[in-house]
Amino acid sequence: MILLDLTHTSHTRARTGIQRVCRSLRTALTAAGPVTAICHDPYLRAWRPLQAWEEENLASDEAVPGRGARWPLHAKLSGRGSRLLARRVPALPKGDLLLVPEVFSAAGAAALPALDAFVQGPRVAVFHDAIALKYPELSPTKTVSRFPSYLHELARFDGVAAVSEDSRDCLREFWRWAGLSQPPPVEAITLGLDPPAVPAEATPIARGATPVVLSVGSIEGRKNHVALLEACERLWAQGNVFRLHLIGLSHPQTGRAAVQRIRALQAAGRPVHYDGPVDEARLLAAYRACAFTVYPSLIEGFGLPVLESTSHGKPCVCSAHGALGEATRGGGCVPLDNVDAPSLVIAMDRLLTNAGELARLGQEASRRSFKSWTTYAAELTAWGRQLPRRS
Repeated sequence: MILLDLTHTSHTRARTGIQRVCRSLRTALTAAGPVTAICHDPYLRAWRPLQAWEEENLASDEAVPGRGARWPLHAKLSGRGSRLLARRVPALPKGDLLLVPEVFSAAGAAALPALDAFVQGPRVAVFHDAIALKYPELSPTKTVSRFPSYLHELARFDGVAAVSEDSRDCLREFWRWAGLSQPPPVEAITLGLDPPAVPAEATPIARGATPVVLSVGSIEGRKNHVALLEACERLWAQGNVFRLHLIGLSHPQTGRAAVQRIRALQAAGRPVHYDGPVDEARLLAAYRACAFTVYPSLIEGFGLPVLESTSHGKPCVCSAHGALGEATRGGGCVPLDNVDAPSLVIAMDRLLTNAGELARLGQEASRRSFKSWTTYAAELTAWGRQLPRRS
């Protein structure tokens, strides 16, 4: 039995990167064998299996504007009432493996030792990225202040599965710098991908249509949308004809400048369409409709939009460095040494004006093969189960 901690994801309907990873992993694990999804209930002050309303959150494809965890009043009252009245709550089953794929909070970290009694085998965390460490000026203030403690707390696990080689190396380097003498093993196990519903070659762009440039990703500082918007303004000014389509949840703190620039361009009559968060059907439709994508992010733990783009046969302009560079290895991308406005102008102009180059990269993308979530789940559990339990 695998115990899968979904404390945050089961209490939000947001579909940012980590939430999508958690939902897809849960589906793949459930298809392969017995899994119990669990959460720490702060009102009950105990771990418990998920309830029906939390399962509904996991199954929902609704696009919502916020990413925070939400507990309805009935859940708060039920948890507090059960605790105060000492009512029996459903006990957790014994697990031979604990998987924690989320970035847990300080409260979550404090509650983790209580799980040890229910886990007879190894305890494995998934590590996504060290962005708050590398780019604190582009990260939310609360995340930056919390992050060093989180990296230390990861060392209590029996193993950590990093989502990329870059993330693995960053975590190992931090632990060396922090002087941890016996840290747990860290393995790079790259994430899976949901295959497109329609094969890439079945979705050509109509001849003569205005090309659409798509950018998928939350609007926040490190995603570097301000540079993309500046590049688009320069391209329109020099006569390039295209529409820019942006999809992603905006961050109220670090995404404010980009959202203001989007509104200014729209007010000036530029062809910028910003959807905010969307459901899976609209996301797939956007990939099918675009000519190519631009992912201007400065740093990622994995780079899911790059792989999604190429899985639809659509070339992607992105950084050549870190985990994003890893995502470009199979071809179909325009990797950039610098993801600044001048570099983006050159790369985008190349694809907008050279149909042969666009077609060549599209063919490269269509020939790529991608790991499934089933394979990722199998690799993660196989690696986790062979780890020794640390004291």
